[in-house]
Amino acid sequence: MLTHFDSLFDLLAAFPDEQSCIDHIRDLRWADGEFCPHCGGTRIYHFSDRKTFKCGDCRQRFSIKVGTIFEDSKLPLRKWFMAIWLISNHTKGIASTTLARDIQITQKSAWFVLHRIRHAARTRSFHQQLKGTVEVDETYVGGKASNRHGGRSGKGGGAVGKTPVIGAVERRGEAVASVVPAGIGWPEAQTFIENTVSPKADLLVTDAHRVYTNLVGYPQHRVVNHHRGEYRRGDAHTNSIESVWALLKRQIIGIHHWVSPKHLNRYVAEMTWRFNRRDMRPADRMNDAFRCIEGSLPYKTLIA
Repeated sequence: MLTHFDSLFDLLAAFPDEQSCIDHIRDLRWADGEFCPHCGGTRIYHFSDRKTFKCGDCRQRFSIKVGTIFEDSKLPLRKWFMAIWLISNHTKGIASTTLARDIQITQKSAWFVLHRIRHAARTRSFHQQLKGTVEVDETYVGGKASNRHGGRSGKGGGAVGKTPVIGAVERRGEAVASVVPAGIGWPEAQTFIENTVSPKADLLVTDAHRVYTNLVGYPQHRVVNHHRGEYRRGDAHTNSIESVWALLKRQIIGIHHWVSPKHLNRYVAEMTWRFNRRDMRPADRMNDAFRCIEGSLPYKTLIA
């Protein structure tokens, strides 16, 4: 197990060869006991090459990469480890063109590697309903430059051609966000809040957008009206969730420049995953990423 490293150099020193990477994945995946990725059997035979195993129940031979984001990848695991470190520890992530240059692979391979890592983080950023003081807001991503300014109604304003994203953050706590491809109305906002915010939260704060009007089950709901120049009313403000959106926008505009609506949810998951682990040391964040590797993502599924 990694205990202390603060740089990519330390990471490479900790994993000098392919076997050390295989051993680390094996130790993490089988921390609670060995199992077969095909049938779940626990009678596992080890081969002398230390790279492959065989299930005593289904008789399938497999490597430790089967059933993970590394499955069917021909890239050395050291390059995968470097990619995970870079996307985990760069505040705004890393572009596929930059990753391709840094670890000497093609841009297409780098794009696929990064999406597999985002796939691993897709459901691991949010574990329980938010409580305490929670802020909820929506933002819009993409669209043409000519539509960047204006209203949010979608009638010729700033939302034209953009993809809506709704999110919530607990102050000094975790954030959760989700793309809403069909658009955000009252039902979508109500459902999102019911799924992410505890009815017993101390305070729920939104702006005065119509989608948050008459929320059911949240009598502690408070509103700040930005259109009237009101940005704070006592403890009620949306500064924290606006900071989360700033991270997302800097990631997309500053690093990737553009993302397709089809894959936007993966980039949102990446951002919230990093945000929710912002106080971790690099080694702890890296190991937390390794604990998310279960579940393969074939290329045909990604681009389907």
